[in-house]
Amino acid sequence: MKKNFLLGKGERLTEEISAKPGGGPKDHPYSFREAKKRLGPMLSEATSAIDALPSDACPQDQAVLSITLNPEYLAKSYFPSGLFEEVGVDIVGSKPKKVKPEKRSRGREAIETSSTELFAKGTRSAIRKWNQNLAEWTGEKKEAGLITIEEILAPEPQNKIKGTIKDHGNLPIEIVLHANELESKNFVLQELEKYLAHREIFTKFGHRFFAKGLCFLEMNAPAERLEEIAQFSLVRALRQMPKLRFFEPPVRSTTIPSTPPELPNNNPISAEARIAIFDGGIPDNHPFTKWVYHYEFPNMRPATQEILTHGVAVTSAALFGHIHPRDPLQTPYCHIDHYRVLDDDPKANPHELYDVLERIEYVLLEQEYDFVNLSLGPNLPIEDDEVHAWTAVLDDYLSRTQTLATIAVGNDGESDPILRLNRVQVPADCVNALAIGACDTPDTEWQRAPYSSIGPGRSPGLIKPDLVDFGGVTDRPFVVFGPELTPTLSTTGGTSFASPNVIRLASGLRAHFGSGINHLAIRTLLIHTSEKKEHDIAEIGWGRVAKGLDDITLCDDDCIRVVYQGEISPAKYVRAPIPLPSGVINGTVSIKATLCYKSQTDPHHPGNYTRAGLDVTFRPHDEKFGRGKDQLHPDSKSFFGSNAAGLTEEELRSKTWKWENCLHSLKKFRGSGLKNPCFDIHYNSRLEGRGFNPDEKLPYALVVTVKAKKINDLYDQVVRQYANRLEPIRPLLEIPIRT
Repeated sequence: MKKNFLLGKGERLTEEISAKPGGGPKDHPYSFREAKKRLGPMLSEATSAIDALPSDACPQDQAVLSITLNPEYLAKSYFPSGLFEEVGVDIVGSKPKKVKPEKRSRGREAIETSSTELFAKGTRSAIRKWNQNLAEWTGEKKEAGLITIEEILAPEPQNKIKGTIKDHGNLPIEIVLHANELESKNFVLQELEKYLAHREIFTKFGHRFFAKGLCFLEMNAPAERLEEIAQFSLVRALRQMPKLRFFEPPVRSTTIPSTPPELPNNNPISAEARIAIFDGGIPDNHPFTKWVYHYEFPNMRPATQEILTHGVAVTSAALFGHIHPRDPLQTPYCHIDHYRVLDDDPKANPHELYDVLERIEYVLLEQEYDFVNLSLGPNLPIEDDEVHAWTAVLDDYLSRTQTLATIAVGNDGESDPILRLNRVQVPADCVNALAIGACDTPDTEWQRAPYSSIGPGRSPGLIKPDLVDFGGVTDRPFVVFGPELTPTLSTTGGTSFASPNVIRLASGLRAHFGSGINHLAIRTLLIHTSEKKEHDIAEIGWGRVAKGLDDITLCDDDCIRVVYQGEISPAKYVRAPIPLPSGVINGTVSIKATLCYKSQTDPHHPGNYTRAGLDVTFRPHDEKFGRGKDQLHPDSKSFFGSNAAGLTEEELRSKTWKWENCLHSLKKFRGSGLKNPCFDIHYNSRLEGRGFNPDEKLPYALVVTVKAKKINDLYDQVVRQYANRLEPIRPLLEIPIRT
């Protein structure tokens, strides 16, 4: 039977192009004189508050100011670096903040909108000097950056305390400090310890994790003294230590009395690919050990039956997916390394959260895996203004490796929506991983499983979950193997099983196609071929993942699917043509495109979290120039969100997905309106919200599907026309075709 495999080497079609510089004169909300007049009293009040701090609360005389930008200055090109250099402060972090500016440019009405609150660290003497000299400023050179500021405040200790905290007793807490690893080891932690001891708060510091400009620290402290602790100037945030998600699945687990299908005798299809699972362990001599290597860390307590049951169920989903008891099992796609990272009772140890993260980080730093699955994490909904240690550590690792990770979003979808407790849980907000929710059936008529936590994520990272897959519900549970040494089936349910179900499909692509499809392209294909339907994107992300490999890799005769695996230099533009047959195309043509890339992250700047942004312009017809002969490139049409022309930075982020590292859309066009269509891709880079050009190129994966129902041989025409450039990506082994 003829098989139309997806086409690879799309990057051979691309070329670098030039572009005219954009922008023009900036209309400012405030003149320099207005800015100085309105900010002077704020700076004076903030200086007085910082001067009133105890001296030992300001290590090496350092304090932190809160400086909120006017919303019209969010773009990296407006960042007032010169102003902060003149004052003598360093920006050590930021977070998103809603603000109603006193004034907008061009006389427009002021409305509440999103902005950025900067944390400026400097000596109290430098801040005092700024306050004293401000009256003499004339707006020359660096001083002119004052007009970008909307508000100046001294941070309030009570505003640093996050979430609900008990009002009495000795609590395990986690503190986030404005301090990198070198600063923490050299003086910050010693000064914090002295500060606490002087107030007779005697504690031992536990685990600590470092991510860019942040130190995440665990300790015990009396609930009644938390505001005193938060008064230490370099404390950014403080919360009661979250617990690990407890492993009671939302669907009651029961054993199936029927005879289970026979386990395969074969070795995995791929000897090279490997999945790492961090969970509750696998019993010695379990039947899975033919395909699964299980590891434990030294000095761990014995695993409970509950933990082992969860670990085996997650591994079963990664090996075989949802099991149909009467159907034969497929051979697993690859080997699995299962690391037991949990001790006997996650509820008994309040510091287990950091113990587990330390074990995971240790393994990931030792070796790079093709695939990783996490069906555990903090029992904590994500926050818009703070990035948790789990997210910061994992995102940083994933940005530097080829690893594709799936992370369960959690089972709190039925929690209080007003308090947003139903939101996806940490670390499912990782932008460099796939966050996986659950749907209620593997069949055609599906919807989100009620327990599956929902989005949105923070911006960047708005689309969370990324995907959903079958996770089981009471009426249709997920079927797995149990922990018994004699193979036994049991039922369960939860996002814990949807997530490894997706990583299984990803590993299947790797096993069958080898290096022909890299990990970034696999991620892109999973999103590209997902099934959306009419569900709310906040509930199911981009959609339900494809049912099988053939749905991803095979095309109908009237369809093509092209994979581009390229890279782009900072500030450059690359044109990616969409292959179509020559001549006029009759009827309607649908074009679906998905673009993904990994990005280094700045966890101390949640609102400017991703360092890379790919801006994409769609040009449908290469002979249409609506603005005349001086127009450098053909007319554009919106494809991923709104047309970017004339939008503010805030609108670009919310309407065109600027700085999001996954773009996905489907549009329909008249065939007569398409001639040599293309995507122009521009690499926009930043560092901590400021302009920055890294030395390295950025790898990306683009997948484009074109379907034209009136061209019955579209696939064959494109293959012939692009024979010397595009190549069908053929599997190394025969793909089983579902009937």
